[in-house]
Amino acid sequence: MTTRRDAAGAGVPGRARGERPLRAVLVTGAASGIGRAVTELLAERGVGVVAVDRDEDGLASLAGLGGVLPHVGDVTAEETGRAAVALAVEEYGLLDGAVLNAGIGGTRPFEAPGAVEAAERIFSVNVRGPALGIRAVVPALRSAGGGAIVVTASVAGIRADPGGWAYNASKAAVINLVRAAALDYAADGIRVNALAPGLTRTRITAGGDRSPALRAAVERNIPLRRFAEPREQAEAVWFLLSPAASYVTGATLVVDGGLDANLGLLPLPEPH
Repeated sequence: MTTRRDAAGAGVPGRARGERPLRAVLVTGAASGIGRAVTELLAERGVGVVAVDRDEDGLASLAGLGGVLPHVGDVTAEETGRAAVALAVEEYGLLDGAVLNAGIGGTRPFEAPGAVEAAERIFSVNVRGPALGIRAVVPALRSAGGGAIVVTASVAGIRADPGGWAYNASKAAVINLVRAAALDYAADGIRVNALAPGLTRTRITAGGDRSPALRAAVERNIPLRRFAEPREQAEAVWFLLSPAASYVTGATLVVDGGLDANLGLLPLPEPH
């Protein structure tokens, strides 16, 4: 059990977080993809992590990382966030960051049977989950004198995809949820930002690996001509959590290889 350390600057509204490094961060969706990459990166850099996921086996595979505490739970249940925050405070003495990353896809066509029911589950995980996460972590961040929350949105929340209406809408909701929360908690020194990944090699995009022709066609529409690696997204999350982003709140950091910059009417230039 670690002992509680004094949180420098506690109780000072709007304090600059450059006064202290990250000590403990809660990460949801930590068992795979971007969440796993974030968890690994934080652990490598000496940050304590409470890693939350429904995937018990995936969490178990993180057990060898120093400073990582697995917590099995569903982000759509309010008790999951409360218990994970309590675990962080008990073990590390405080919580000064959260990465609310858990999310799912699975949109069905508008007129398909069960489309609305599937959309309700997508919204429950992708929007209700982060909302509950923010509610759970804010008291601990406030008591620590401030902190940073990063919520995983998507470039699909900025631009639409054919056949992706429910996922697109849920991630657009995340972006405005982040803006609203940033306004509500700025005076407490709590920054809230969104990460909007583009196509990244995760379980959600793994279907493209079964169709090399489809993957090649998709990559031709990405200016950098490739999918991101989860570690690249994790580095962007690190920036948003860190003192380097101490004056950044209510923002959406797009990390998509230039995808959102492309209107798509003309072919991209070929490499010279």
